[in-house]
Amino acid sequence: MKLKTLLLAAAGLLAVASAVEADACSRILYVGDTAVRSEQVLRIVGRSLDWKTPIPTNLYVYPRGMAKAGNNLPGSVRWTSKYGAVYAVSYDGGITEGMNEKGLVINGLFCKGTVYDNSETSSRPPMSLAMFVAWMLDLNATTPEVVKVLKEHDFNISGSTFDGGTVSALHWGITDAEGRCAILEFDHGKVMIYEGEDMPAMTNDPAFPQMTAINDYWKKVGGGNMLPGTVKSPDRYVRGYYFQGHVTKTNDADLGLAIIRSILFNVSVPYKYTVESEPNVSSTQWRSFANIRDRLYYFDFATNLGVFYIDLKKCDLRPGAPVLRLDTSKHKDYAGDATSLLEKHAPFTPMY
Repeated sequence: MKLKTLLLAAAGLLAVASAVEADACSRILYVGDTAVRSEQVLRIVGRSLDWKTPIPTNLYVYPRGMAKAGNNLPGSVRWTSKYGAVYAVSYDGGITEGMNEKGLVINGLFCKGTVYDNSETSSRPPMSLAMFVAWMLDLNATTPEVVKVLKEHDFNISGSTFDGGTVSALHWGITDAEGRCAILEFDHGKVMIYEGEDMPAMTNDPAFPQMTAINDYWKKVGGGNMLPGTVKSPDRYVRGYYFQGHVTKTNDADLGLAIIRSILFNVSVPYKYTVESEPNVSSTQWRSFANIRDRLYYFDFATNLGVFYIDLKKCDLRPGAPVLRLDTSKHKDYAGDATSLLEKHAPFTPMY
């Protein structure tokens, strides 16, 4: 197929994709040198949180052995956590993402076409979006374990609106210590799961199969010749996918962090970016970097001077240990290991 024809085909795909695009987030997986023992391979999941208004986000560390509920409705999903974890909690009311002590990472990204329920799911045990990530991280060590539970689909998801009535329409990227990945989407109550090894990219709309088709076109163009440059979801996906495949593969944690940070900067939306024709365009508010191998969870606010991290290996995750919180509003100038800044705190109150 000639390049002109390919360009026309891609333009059509992008038009469909961008018609529903308004808000943004990106997830990119960096994988180091795999020519070593599997436990030595560096994997860092980098993600950006993009939104049109501020989303205050604090970090919580929860120990094992805590009894939790997925909702406050009768018959809700209930569990006792098997694993400790660090959570990024928005508005101190809902978990956006996190990493548990086994190296399982789950990231929730905006996906406008999401419909969680249908007539068949309505009678299943209630599960709030505020606690959905905790449920997956608390009880599972690997991606296959999470996928098994999701396919059973013995839950019905719902969630509060926020930011003046916005519906929390999300999909999720799941990554474990062995590089096994899955992307979870809901299509009118049906669980859609796409599995793979070291799945490198994820953004927002359109749904994953259509996003993959767009990316396949750009693979044929070749990123060394041309890459799409807007802040739209398919463009960010293509750039992130291309760059992660064309960088040095290292198992040095500091160098790997620098590489994935630079890629995330490339797919982020400039802070306070505005376009007259798109009044609700989102800016990147923060980026996180989950170093799965070393259990380090980095956070990088667009308005802060530096990057700080929580070392899960230094946290007391034994049953009965206190919940810890890092109030990020108090540490605008902090950089480096922030584990000692965690303070004992009551569990957050879910926005059911």
